[in-house]
Amino acid sequence: MPIATQNLRVTQMQELTTPAALRAQLPLSDAASQTVQGGRNAIQRILKGEDDRVIAVTGPCSIHDPDAALDYARKLQALRVECADTLEIVMRVYFEKPRTIGGWKGLINDPHLDGSFAINEGLQAARELLLEINEMGLPVGTEFLDTAVPQYVADLVSWAAIGARTTESQIHREMASGLSCPVGFKNGTRGNIQIALDAVRSSAQPHHFMGLSESGQAAIVGTHGNPDCHVILRGGEGTNYDEASVDTLCHKAELDGVRPQVMIDASHANSGKLPERQPEVLANVGGQIARGDHRIMGVMIESNLVGGAQKLGAAPLVYGQSITDGCIDWSQTQNCLRELSDDVRQRRSVLTRKAG
Repeated sequence: MPIATQNLRVTQMQELTTPAALRAQLPLSDAASQTVQGGRNAIQRILKGEDDRVIAVTGPCSIHDPDAALDYARKLQALRVECADTLEIVMRVYFEKPRTIGGWKGLINDPHLDGSFAINEGLQAARELLLEINEMGLPVGTEFLDTAVPQYVADLVSWAAIGARTTESQIHREMASGLSCPVGFKNGTRGNIQIALDAVRSSAQPHHFMGLSESGQAAIVGTHGNPDCHVILRGGEGTNYDEASVDTLCHKAELDGVRPQVMIDASHANSGKLPERQPEVLANVGGQIARGDHRIMGVMIESNLVGGAQKLGAAPLVYGQSITDGCIDWSQTQNCLRELSDDVRQRRSVLTRKAG
């Protein structure tokens, strides 16, 4: 009899709900579909230079409390309406957290925050929350980390990100080539921008790869390619949100045949991993926009009801405060977005004067 050679380190396997079953349980509503498509169309127009507004992706580093996320969404939706002429505001709704070594992996992986890994419940909680936020009229953006997850929730997403750890991953570029929404690729953790440009080029091409069907079967996936991809500058071993860094990225993009445009992440290495510095980064970026730079088409902000972060396991957890990366609070968020809105208006006046 052959010696066992497979699954020697696997402790358990549990049946995963299928994408079709979850979507039948929580179907896309008319209101949500209109929000999703409206958000996608607006972002595509901005990427193509047909809309001079700026995309602002803002929200918690990660979602761990759906009730607090809904409270945040209601506030953000009101601000979205207020700034509609200048900003395309999209709520950051992240359910998956990449981990260098270990730690909480996000709401989908561990919805009870206790290491029970009730992934089926996590997928349901994620889809429920996305439905509720979209039905408010607020588009959402998320990071796709596990390549199986899009089949469960991508019909509710207006914009997606591929993180710094996975931008160079072939399977994530292939996945992005088939996503129905625009996708932003971050530069590498050490600041490498070429891998993000290569990802944009790769994702625009047709691909065939192994994936998951709606029925939960292993499948061979074929894609047309995604023309609505762009680079996100998030810093590396230093910052890269300044004018010289934007110039460098856009010059390299033109050489590679990629649209010379960029979204700036105000958090992560660009803020030195200090959330309280995000307004400083946004003020610098806003100044570039106000002086007439049209290449900066978006910003990302880590923001929550309460600023800072707390450790998972604290009892009780502070309502509306991150359990992963630190965030700025709601008051600071309002101020930053209103100032950015003013910067877009200033850019319009600068460009009008130049045209005249």
